[in-house]
Amino acid sequence: VNQSKLDLFCKLGYGKQDICKVLENLGPEALEDDVLKELIRMGSKPQALENQAQPSPLKLVARGSCSTTPGLKQLGEDESDSSDSLRPIVIDGSNVAMSHGNKEVFSCWGIRLAVDWFRERGHTYIKVFVPLWRKEPPRQDSPIADQHILEELEKQSILVYTPSRKVKGKRVVCYDDRYIVKVAYEKDGVIVSNDHYRDLQNENPEWKWFIEQRLLMYSFVSNRFMPPDDPLGRHGPTLDNFLSKKPVLPEKKWQPCPYGKKCTYGNKCKFYHPERLHQAQLSVADELRAKTKVPLTLGKEEEK
Repeated sequence: VNQSKLDLFCKLGYGKQDICKVLENLGPEALEDDVLKELIRMGSKPQALENQAQPSPLKLVARGSCSTTPGLKQLGEDESDSSDSLRPIVIDGSNVAMSHGNKEVFSCWGIRLAVDWFRERGHTYIKVFVPLWRKEPPRQDSPIADQHILEELEKQSILVYTPSRKVKGKRVVCYDDRYIVKVAYEKDGVIVSNDHYRDLQNENPEWKWFIEQRLLMYSFVSNRFMPPDDPLGRHGPTLDNFLSKKPVLPEKKWQPCPYGKKCTYGNKCKFYHPERLHQAQLSVADELRAKTKVPLTLGKEEEK
């Protein structure tokens, strides 16, 4: 039995010495859950996690650091590293620009602020979608500010115009939201917008899941682009994990039960019970039967 447990925890990446020590302490009848809890309590980590927790010094260098200029080869490596670990970013240009312009002006500066924020974090794939007609000279009914920024971002291959044309003097515009969701979905990236794309969610169940899980909302605070620290709510991932392909999981700390030995939840208690480590966690009814020495089978028959 011990050999099978040893093999299991070795596969999970725990050290052989730690596993043997725990198995000796808990005895041959110990449950796998109890062995795992004891390994965590001892501070033992799977080797894969340890490697993740100690990234190479190269990755820790800030992109804007004022250290000596790295060689071209190192720069290339750095970029591939960040693009491997960070999600692609797809920005809803119209939503961001109108949001920065208080829903009155199409403010291209807002787009620049958002793009710069992701660049500084190290994202290498950033695309902004804007309808083609925003290239036209601004009209009174659709004012636009800092239009030259669109041209600059287009030259940097960041901004993409979605098609639009005029038919008999009327503008025919392709639906830019579809481009945004489609590209983000195919790239397994993140959509930056305050729009919920309800029509597209209803159209495709896969897109619905994707929009729910990968939509990054934001605010502008005094010309500062600010996404939330908890994009999917209080119980969801942190912003760093949300934007990363390989989220770093925090080491689970076993929080002691506030009720201690007086706890009546038995094996359903989600908190840590140091006094229960060396025994199988029984349900409350079974615990009481064990205390009063009532045979388990008799108790179950009575319940029936």
